[in-house]
Amino acid sequence: MENSIPDNVLSVYHTLQKAGYEVYFVGGCVRDMLLKKSVKDWDLTTNATPEEILKVFPDGFYDNTFGTVGVPVEISNFKSQISNKDARGVARDGEPQNLSGTNEMSEAGLGAGERQDPLKQIVEITTYRTERNYTDSRHPGEVAWGKTIEEDLQRRDFTVNAMAMQLQITNSNSQETNNIPNTKYQILNTGIVDPYNGKKDLEDKIIRAVGNPNERFKEDALRLMRAIRFATQLSFTIEDATWKAIQEDAQLLPLISGERIRDELLKILSSEYPYEGIMLLKNANLLQHILPELLEGIGISQERPGRHHTADVFTHNVLSLKFTPSTDPIVRFATLIHDIGKPRVESKDENGLVIFYNHEISGASIAYEICERLKFSKKDRKKVVTLIRWHMFTVDEHITDSAVRRFIRRIGVDNVKDMVDLRIGDRLGSGTQTAESWRLKLFKDRIEKELAPGPFSINDLAIDGNDIMKELGLKPGRQVGQLLQKLFEEVDENLELNTKNYLFKRVKELYEQYN
Repeated sequence: MENSIPDNVLSVYHTLQKAGYEVYFVGGCVRDMLLKKSVKDWDLTTNATPEEILKVFPDGFYDNTFGTVGVPVEISNFKSQISNKDARGVARDGEPQNLSGTNEMSEAGLGAGERQDPLKQIVEITTYRTERNYTDSRHPGEVAWGKTIEEDLQRRDFTVNAMAMQLQITNSNSQETNNIPNTKYQILNTGIVDPYNGKKDLEDKIIRAVGNPNERFKEDALRLMRAIRFATQLSFTIEDATWKAIQEDAQLLPLISGERIRDELLKILSSEYPYEGIMLLKNANLLQHILPELLEGIGISQERPGRHHTADVFTHNVLSLKFTPSTDPIVRFATLIHDIGKPRVESKDENGLVIFYNHEISGASIAYEICERLKFSKKDRKKVVTLIRWHMFTVDEHITDSAVRRFIRRIGVDNVKDMVDLRIGDRLGSGTQTAESWRLKLFKDRIEKELAPGPFSINDLAIDGNDIMKELGLKPGRQVGQLLQKLFEEVDENLELNTKNYLFKRVKELYEQYN
């Protein structure tokens, strides 16, 4: 039976165990192995102090206050043998699948974000610890090394993340390199430490806080969002007392930094059920502290004769998220807030019917502010703002080829597919039954035609700045650039004009006209 734990991860475990220390797999990796899901983070916990861990692993690094040492390993072999019995000889429920992924310092995995090379990974080893005296709902006032695994599990957030796994391992080759054996392992037995019945909650598909939920959320208010995130990613139900505590403690969320809120939000948007995740945030009273602008759309009707919108602005936004074909969390985020500007520009036309004039411009401005507040990267912020600013593009069959090329240049080649995905979500989120109209399909074909040889740019002109300076006897300067730009605009309307003869003739005419 194939095991899910790569050999070099097992070697770290085995090396620490051979050095005489207690060691367990802990948290999210245990949860995911029991669920037979892909593991992103391999986390170990031990009674060894960070200094003792570094003696065992000289290549490790330790630069935090939480007792976590990172040990770099190369994942080269994913096939180790594991027994079908646990530490008591009881048959296991099943076998996990092959796993790989990235690493982040957290209580549990399932992170969204950029993946590292699956052959390179950091195994995190954390000393047992206890935490107390939380005064800001973010950081423990006191962190102390614990003495037992039970002490360590007591500080964790949810029961499904408060389990530890201990292994009994044999290996066929004891040769070691850099303190990490180069060997294949056989796992004979596994034992689960589960003081809060996390395994049963996994089986029942329940997210439940460890101990008193209000205390857990007051220790770290980000756990309010983490509960929603795990429920969304795992398709679990949040236990009643935990759910009630989330609603009661929702006002604590603003104490958390924009970066941490953003990361949890994007993980929710990366799941298979982003719409459900956003609705959970709303019903938990959390969305008002994350995206209050989105809630402004509640009750803002869009109905009018001839318009396919059948829901208010808020419902349309979240349904657009639900139906967009994109799996990119940034595109999904842009789709979620694409009409966020409508409530701010709502007005009535001469017939008394609601209109949202220039809502895409208002929405782009609001989106910029949101991305700043949530500390999006410049690249992601630009993408979100661009998609929202230009999402009202026309797909009329009568638009010219040059208009199609301007559309591509305006939003950027890399954003073309994402813009179409947003438009599809927008269309389906409006109540339309078909994902693409015949006009949108035709527009996509025209985009592909323009992209086939590469988008036409000023660098594709038959003459360049040097040619212009030589022809007109000019020195380098602003006027040369202006002439090039004018030529480009004219040729873009008719690519057949892109010949040296025509351009030299035309540039002389333009020069005489402006001088």
